[in-house]
Amino acid sequence: MSTFTTRDGTEIYYKDWGSGKPVLFSHGWPLDADMWEYQMEYLSSRGYRTIAFDRRGFGRSSQPWEGYDYDTFADDLAGLIEHLDLHEVTLVGFSMGGGDVSRYIGRHGTSRVARLALLGAVTPIFGKAADYPQGVDLSVFAGIRDGLLKDRAQFIADFATPFYGIDKGQKVSDGVLSQTLNIALLASLKGTVDCVTAFSETDFRADLAKVDVPTLVIHGDADAIVPFETTGKVAAELIKGAELKVYPGAPHGFAATHTQRLNEDLLAFVAG
Repeated sequence: MSTFTTRDGTEIYYKDWGSGKPVLFSHGWPLDADMWEYQMEYLSSRGYRTIAFDRRGFGRSSQPWEGYDYDTFADDLAGLIEHLDLHEVTLVGFSMGGGDVSRYIGRHGTSRVARLALLGAVTPIFGKAADYPQGVDLSVFAGIRDGLLKDRAQFIADFATPFYGIDKGQKVSDGVLSQTLNIALLASLKGTVDCVTAFSETDFRADLAKVDVPTLVIHGDADAIVPFETTGKVAAELIKGAELKVYPGAPHGFAATHTQRLNEDLLAFVAG
């Protein structure tokens, strides 16, 4: 397997397909790099180099006991970019992964970055804070942690319904649901739980203020997991010159329900 070792000794798995200008994908919770296989195949078949990694604690990466915070995730991402010596890279972050790529820019700048895409991302803030009362109430995330610790497999199986908007009429195959559960259960329980705290309580406003590259924000207006009005809409307003694409009726997991539209939008964006 293709891996690199971080400064604290964690092994990070990644896949690296094709050749050309690089596009680096950061996955959502509780998934791994495999969520991106259709976007990677589509772009690499059209002349781009695509890279996706498993966040520490997830998929085929190591499962350390600690390090599930966004400063560490951003430094892991920096390590991968340096390991592969990527330049002029387009960073694509979905949901929790939108925080990875934003904090990377906040900590490491944009000297290696050409473009940024935030898809259904948790930026600028996901959970409620004293100065962000419109965020999701933190009791929701406490309930998620409790559900994971009681019966993670069943919690993730049930979570797929709102994630893919099945309760709102969206269709995904039984295979997609099986793959989602299988991917999620590869992850560390500790990492899965700790990441709920990380993505619900981290403030990315200072990171977004440092974004100085062309940015695309895509969000579904029927997202029942990461509400558009308090995340994607606000992020697009905070990033100077950002382009916002709203997918009508799309759920959080629109990479699976709106695959072709997403592929085409990403291709147009990376092509500039």
